[in-house]
Amino acid sequence: QILSKGELQVSDKERHTQLEQMFRDIATIVADKCVNPETKRPYTVILIERAMKDIHYSVKPNKSTKQQALEVIRQLKETMQIERAHMRLRFILPPKEGKKLKEKLKPLIKVIENEDFHEQLEIVCLIDPGCFREIDELIRCETKGKGTLEVLSLKDVEEGDEKLE
Repeated sequence: QILSKGELQVSDKERHTQLEQMFRDIATIVADKCVNPETKRPYTVILIERAMKDIHYSVKPNKSTKQQALEVIRQLKETMQIERAHMRLRFILPPKEGKKLKEKLKPLIKVIENEDFHEQLEIVCLIDPGCFREIDELIRCETKGKGTLEVLSLKDVEEGDEKLE
């Protein structure tokens, strides 16, 4: 009876360490996915943790860390300059559907870096990660499998040292 229906007692210290670990995991996910929009540089995990403490974020043990990380990003936008890092994509579209599809994709694209039209329309661009699924479906449905979508980088960030003049 106890083994099948009983509950496991978790000590206060265990619960505290588990919540602390989740807090750290959430901060790591946020630091991984976000950048400072002005410099395009990633934030450190420690900085994100401090910001989370400043907004008094409390961890919900029954929700996944990824869900909570997206929630934290929304809350941090109110107090600091933070933005999801853009994804770099390349689409190769057949010439017939290319022009029509480009008009439909325009509102979802943040920055077009390169556009090439020879036999096919090839676009390299930056998008918001939240739009990826929508863009993928649009290309798949409109081109009936002829168009391709390639992820060049999951996050567009500036690496290396900053130069001061």
